[in-house]
Amino acid sequence: MRKLIAPLVTGVAALAAIAAAPAFAQEYPSKPIRIVVPYPPGGNVDGAARIVAAELQKTLPQPIVVENKAGAGGMLAAELVAKADPDGYTLFMAANGPLLYSPTIYNRPLYHWKKDFVPISMVSLTPLLVQVHPSVPAKTVPDLVALAKAKPNTVTMASPGAGTTNHLMSEMLQKVTGAKWITAHYKGNAPATNDLLGGQVQFNIDQVSVAQPFIKDGRTRALAVVAPKRVPWLPDVPTLEEQGITGVEGQTFTGLLAPAGTPQPVIDKLSAALRTALASQSVKDRFYQAGAEARWMAPQEFSNYLAKEESTWMPIIRSANITAN
Repeated sequence: MRKLIAPLVTGVAALAAIAAAPAFAQEYPSKPIRIVVPYPPGGNVDGAARIVAAELQKTLPQPIVVENKAGAGGMLAAELVAKADPDGYTLFMAANGPLLYSPTIYNRPLYHWKKDFVPISMVSLTPLLVQVHPSVPAKTVPDLVALAKAKPNTVTMASPGAGTTNHLMSEMLQKVTGAKWITAHYKGNAPATNDLLGGQVQFNIDQVSVAQPFIKDGRTRALAVVAPKRVPWLPDVPTLEEQGITGVEGQTFTGLLAPAGTPQPVIDKLSAALRTALASQSVKDRFYQAGAEARWMAPQEFSNYLAKEESTWMPIIRSANITAN
């Protein structure tokens, strides 16, 4: 008889939890929601969080608080959310690095996006481009590749840090073209950009949103956008594929995730609210002004996107032995 009690109790508890889920979702949210950002205030990811937080409050009748928790390549924020109660009140505004790459790069495999998070939706996509200092004679990326091959160890690429999307794109471009150049790692994008503007380095790969003002002022020259198609901010700049370089494509993303175990009805409610927010013309305009595209994805679609990004970039990280140590 005793052997039957435990399974019976467990089954009753499971049924009770299932029955309670719809009621919980109807009541959700009943208190403020916080969105944890893995970087300091300012910048692409923080800006995305603040844009959607303000808009989500119109659909979800509770305050949406943005909390910045920088450190360890964004891992401090990711770990905090992964360990939070799976009730929909602590969410992660993720980006490529903190979500997919940092656990390997920092050798701290304390979480994995597929096991410890539930994707809600992508929020934005920001295309990348290749730009050079005006003193560099290259007018196209094939020109830059030819220059690097003709003069080994004379072309230097400025990276904002090991394992950043900018760095990974550089590694992939070298792998595809067979070119080799020196990679100078900086502590952040600002010093890397300053040295590019000063001519201490020859080129970098950066977000269109960051590079656009310098290109328009003639302080740098854009060679190609690293995106599937030309971008509206710089319509005269061709894609890599237009220049004969295929298989090299990448953009930085922001996306919203919840801790694993968050009830599906809550995920659905957040996804629907985010879809409404990102469909707002004022929100689209704010992202456009920041050099990004507002982009909603259903949870499964976003999960598929993350799986594809992981399968693309993790082999690059491992083959190039990229670490933050």
